[in-house]
This record gives sequence, structure tokens and C-alpha cells, in this order.
Amino acid sequence: MKTDALAGGFVDPSIDASRAFRGIMTAMARPGTISTVTGAKPPPPLGVAAGVAVLTLCDPDTPIFLGASLDTPEVRDWITFQTGAPFVSPAQAVFAIGLWDDLPLGAFSLGTSEYPDRSATLIVELPELRDNGVTLTGPGILGAAALSVPDDLALHRNHSLYPRGLDFLFTCADRVAALPRTTRVG
Repeated sequence: MKTDALAGGFVDPSIDASRAFRGIMTAMARPGTISTVTGAKPPPPLGVAAGVAVLTLCDPDTPIFLGASLDTPEVRDWITFQTGAPFVSPAQAVFAIGLWDDLPLGAFSLGTSEYPDRSATLIVELPELRDNGVTLTGPGILGAAALSVPDDLALHRNHSLYPRGLDFLFTCADRVAALPRTTRVG
């Protein structure tokens, strides 16, 4: 493990983690709303918001799948040192991190009828994140919201599986927006 893995975590863990958690939970509660999260400096090519999400949501009990574009020794070492989370195949992952094309949507757990909460959450790094694009409706959205998404048809199909399905955090640089499975993509 290189010493670079030791750097880039939360500087003030209790304050930074609570701010990050609030930012991520606000994004989940208000689908389509873009929030800024800071406090971590992960190694490239992992972006700030994705790194903050990993530090906030992952620990040794949360298996991670790492998409090919982000699967570098530096990123693996950083995640291992900062969280202790193990790396696994898509079927075993609680969280997945990668570019859209790196993440095999059909391979992740969608939960079961009895335990829909046992589905995966995908942290998807995007080249841009804008508050325009497809229309989003559902819980947490007053009227409608708009968000640039990588594949509206795949996300529409995901919603049709509700209460099962995947939850998404879309990240770009230090910005994050969420698309829980409860959100209708139209």
C-alpha cells in the first residue's frame, strides 16, 4: 500500500462525515436536486463526490464493486485504508462505483419482495451533472424535477420493479444527485 492511500480522508471526521451524510441524505430525500459535498480528496480518477459518498456510506461490512475505469491500485488502496470495505463481484455488492458503461445493471442485487432493502446502490460518475433533462416525479419531488441521466429507459425500467430495484447516486466532481427506485423517470 502506498502512503497516498493514507491521505485524502476526512480532515475533521466527525464534522466532515456529518456534513457529507446530510448532503447525501438530502439528495436521496429530494431526487433530482444537485447538492455539493466536500471533505475528501480521493485519488484520481475517483471524483470528490464519489469519494465522499464512499467515506460516508461504506465500512468493512459493505462490499463494493469497482467498475473497470476506476479500478486502479491507488483507488483500491485508498478505499481499503479509509473504509476497510471489501471488493466483490457485482452480485455480492452493496455499493458499486464506476462510470455508467462499467456497471452491469443486470448483475446487481435488486432485493427481494420480502427484503427490497437488500438491493445495491450504484454511485455513478458522470462527465456532467445538470438540472435539466428527463422529468422526474415521485416522493420527495414537489411537482416535477429534471436531471441529466445517462440512460432514461434503463432508469424507467428500474422504477417499474419497485419496491425492488437499484438506487443511484450520480456524481460529478463535488456534486451529487440521487435517483432512488421510488422516482418515476419520464
